[in-house]
Amino acid sequence: MEIWINPACSKCRSAISLLDAEGADYTVRRYLEDVPSEDEIRAVLDRLGLEPWDITRTQEAAAKELGLKDWARDEGARGRWIAALAAHPKLIQRPIITADDGTALVGRSEEAVRDAVSRSRG
Repeated sequence: MEIWINPACSKCRSAISLLDAEGADYTVRRYLEDVPSEDEIRAVLDRLGLEPWDITRTQEAAAKELGLKDWARDEGARGRWIAALAAHPKLIQRPIITADDGTALVGRSEEAVRDAVSRSRG
């Protein structure tokens, strides 16, 4: 199991605390420093079952500068969104947890984090 975090994010710190309390085996990826490639973002989106606009923090300054709210949200625009996430990792919703069963989820609630732990324990 891997968790993509921003250490400054309270939801990320809460998720890490819960993973520790559950005794989960996980790896931390500080995705602002270890920026995921476009291919890694595509793979995580596939595991999440989501589109790039579903995991984009549209209130971030970079999103406003890019004018993301006006971008198309369709298959034709998917690559543009993924490129923006790779170029501006701060736009990626956090924390993202990749479970050992091949799925992933956005761990913004205790329930989601517990779900990831149970998926990784089989």
